[in-house]
Amino acid sequence: MKLNEITDNPGAHKDRIRVGRGIGSGKGKTGGRGVKGQKSRTGVAIKGFEGGQMPLHRRLPKRGFTNIFAKDYNEISLGRIQKAIDAGKLDTAKPITVEVLVEAGVLRRVKDGLRLLGPGELKGAVTFEVAGASKPALEAVEKAGGSVKLLAAAVAETEAA
Repeated sequence: MKLNEITDNPGAHKDRIRVGRGIGSGKGKTGGRGVKGQKSRTGVAIKGFEGGQMPLHRRLPKRGFTNIFAKDYNEISLGRIQKAIDAGKLDTAKPITVEVLVEAGVLRRVKDGLRLLGPGELKGAVTFEVAGASKPALEAVEKAGGSVKLLAAAVAETEAA
């Protein structure tokens, strides 16, 4: 195989339709826009417009709010951790933290901390340093002979609240 012989698979690349290029193209004259009227013209954006009537999105009441102080945690299940250990990405001798998981490629980025969730089982003893953990996750880790250390910053916040 040579570089000049490389091609796309058949049907992988569709040619764009050249609109308004003569009657023979099948998309000539009105260019697939129908006939006359506001929507046949250029520069029209009538997404929520209801002819002057108050639009539905403005008739309905506003609800809820966004908490600007909410923490966005990385969440990971025990099953996912066990998979990474089996694949040889994680070393069980060292404590598992967010940074270790990101370095191993298990998580993409460090957020406000790590929360350990219950689904899955651990086969061996593992030490965790996390911001939080669910009850099933704590029980599963202790059953496997491991331990979970809750980081001080996260614990202090929950006590203050």
